[in-house]
Amino acid sequence: MDTAAKQSPAPAAEKPSGAAYRNLVMATIGFALTFWAWNLIAPMSADYKDRLGLSSFQQSLLVAVPVLVGSLGRIPVGAFTDKYGARLMFPLISALTIVPVLLLIPAKDSYGAMLAVGFLLGLGGTTFAIGIPLVNSWFPPADRGLALGVFGMGMGGVALSGYFTPRIAKHGDNLPFYVVAGALVVFAALAAVLINDRPGRQVPTDTLAHRLGAAGRLRVTWELSALYAIGFGGIVAFGVYLPTYLKTWYELSPTDAGTKAAGFALVTVIFRPIGGWLSDRMHPAVVTSFALGVAALMAIVQAFDPKLVPGGTIALLVMAAGLGTASGSVFALVSQVTPQAKVGSVTGIVGAMGGLGGFVPPLVMGAIYSAKDSYSIGFMLLSDLALAGCVYAYGRMRNIQRDA
Repeated sequence: MDTAAKQSPAPAAEKPSGAAYRNLVMATIGFALTFWAWNLIAPMSADYKDRLGLSSFQQSLLVAVPVLVGSLGRIPVGAFTDKYGARLMFPLISALTIVPVLLLIPAKDSYGAMLAVGFLLGLGGTTFAIGIPLVNSWFPPADRGLALGVFGMGMGGVALSGYFTPRIAKHGDNLPFYVVAGALVVFAALAAVLINDRPGRQVPTDTLAHRLGAAGRLRVTWELSALYAIGFGGIVAFGVYLPTYLKTWYELSPTDAGTKAAGFALVTVIFRPIGGWLSDRMHPAVVTSFALGVAALMAIVQAFDPKLVPGGTIALLVMAAGLGTASGSVFALVSQVTPQAKVGSVTGIVGAMGGLGGFVPPLVMGAIYSAKDSYSIGFMLLSDLALAGCVYAYGRMRNIQRDA
């Protein structure tokens, strides 16, 4: 008998199922809506500043509080997702986010009340730690980078908020909050029916504290956290502070500033799946290094305060492309080096650090501008961090082997 005939055919590469794509679409939509809710205060911050007589630092703090809470909240939410699954967590968190969205209406005339509601609004920023393990479990390794990048496009909720929130507000001060709350009601109902955990997924049996401790003891968790704090942190920071920067430095109207900030966010959304797609074809650490190098260079350009058209616009958009690519490639790396049962816990920590990376810069930029009447120092600090991430990703992280 022919030798070839004795050999069994090679198994076909695993292909994503229809359920995988359904869950990816639902998770991405939910991520976008909750991120819109998470970012509701930023596009209106100039109005709150004028209405409440806030300083630049108080305005920055108001914008940054939801970012802080949403970032830290990813740690327990990611661990709970490992335990209870996205089928429960996604509709639950989406429904709970409706409460602070509606509370923004009675709170709008009090700075203290706005800070308190902003604290609760941070809940909307935690869905990132639900979607990553969900998508990661449904897609095979060969398609995982692109799938995670597509899910990451849900951060376009920041762009949706920047563009639509001030425009909707022109038809009624409270209308944006009713629109977002209604959208979350519809999504939570659909998510309860259409989102499913992958059959046979590993369910951890140990305690929440033990799982978080195990994830925290992994060196790669903190290496990835540092890289994500630069890439995604830069995106979040610009998403919430760019309208203020454009209005203050370039003297744009709130609507124009929101529109241009939405364009920045849109570029990051487009390049996030590109970062994941590239990471399916080369080591994601190399992609991350190149992307952060580009962001560092553009931050230096912007530090010299070019005119908005064309220099400032080009610098900010290319920076957005670099940060978006890096945020996609970092999570492609997470999916390769993290055991499936720990993806939620590791994602929670990495996502929290990324969000914290977005919490600090608005405060720093506001404080620097109040003290120096300039944003240049802030951009130079960003360039230093991005360059450090570029060197570390190439020098250390590219030696981490792919998960077979």
